[in-house]
Amino acid sequence: MTPESRAAEFDAADPLSRYRERFNLPEGVIYLDGNSLGALPKATPAAVQRVVEHEWGEGLIRSWNSAGWFEASGRVGAKIAPLIGAAPHEVIACDSTSINLFKLIAAALQMRPGRTVVLSEPGNFPTDLYMIAGLEVQGLAERRLVESERLEEALDEGVALLLLTHVHYKTGAMHDMAALTRAAHEAGALVLWDLSHTVGALPVDLNRAEADFAVGCGYKYLCGGPGAPAFAYVAERHHAGLAQPLTGWFGHAAPFAFSDDYAGAPGIERLLCGTAPVLGLAALEVGVELIAEIGVERLFGKSQALSEFFLECLMAHDVKLELVSPPRSDDRGSQLSFRHANAYEICQALIARGVIGDFRDPDVLRLGFAPAYLSFADMAVAARHLAEVLTSGEWQRPEFSLRAAVT
Repeated sequence: MTPESRAAEFDAADPLSRYRERFNLPEGVIYLDGNSLGALPKATPAAVQRVVEHEWGEGLIRSWNSAGWFEASGRVGAKIAPLIGAAPHEVIACDSTSINLFKLIAAALQMRPGRTVVLSEPGNFPTDLYMIAGLEVQGLAERRLVESERLEEALDEGVALLLLTHVHYKTGAMHDMAALTRAAHEAGALVLWDLSHTVGALPVDLNRAEADFAVGCGYKYLCGGPGAPAFAYVAERHHAGLAQPLTGWFGHAAPFAFSDDYAGAPGIERLLCGTAPVLGLAALEVGVELIAEIGVERLFGKSQALSEFFLECLMAHDVKLELVSPPRSDDRGSQLSFRHANAYEICQALIARGVIGDFRDPDVLRLGFAPAYLSFADMAVAARHLAEVLTSGEWQRPEFSLRAAVT
């Protein structure tokens, strides 16, 4: 049986296949980059248009009250909460992942006086490391990077915070959240998890793991659109003692008292800074609701099946690429990453064929499997294209070279 015929059987039996029609997918494109930017839900344009034309266009400033703009950050955060194992009042949708990282790193340092070390791993997503470095420049933090297998032994009395990305952006390797959180707490440290490559694709339970803080973005698996608002989680036990450094007026206990002196809001709203991005929140809310409707457990099961089938298809085509993602689907996120000296050129050749993946420097071809809208037929066709690109030497064409892209 060919990969294509097997794919047809799998798609016919897939209970999630009907959700593909809820997304806008360009004809002739197999989109394997949803782990960078999720596809557009078909309901999003109408939702944003309603906000623009009716709430803004007709309601004007009254819509802060009549259309619920004031409550949007908390409302969307509460809808994200079940996707990450949090209570509704523990999550707020606001700002960017980078800004939320800065807030929570600084807050954690303040909560652990006498400790200055923020522990992470080399190769973590750059913005996570850069935000630590920014606080280090100010003399508030000391950045310590340790290989993942040595993280637990590096948790000494100087560590205030362990900051890790749950699913590694380049390899897809997944950390054991519960074990590392427990080890950090035993050492007296707090833990901040970056869920940017987790939320909406993998089940995660922050409260069961007793996590302290988490952040994540809204534009990958949550399909909130480019630059969508991010979110932040703070365990309820830390709400009273949280002192975040960006004390903007929306995080004030009484923002419209217009007091000269700051007094933080009593709950998760303290993490707010400036005026909420209403249009971005409207788009994000559509994506969050759709992913919640499908169900994260079902999405993860399908993503595992998609990635395993893709590997089987590569074997059927006798494709030999070095897999840098964990071989077991239980140990990785919703992606597969392969190492090849010409990964950039291969990626560009695939894009020219309508198979959109991405490249991560220096030599990684990264393919994301967003299960809400991908099919098993997509896997069979993408694997065939990859095999043809490799065997034909098509990737060697001059227009696909990295040199051509930068000159």
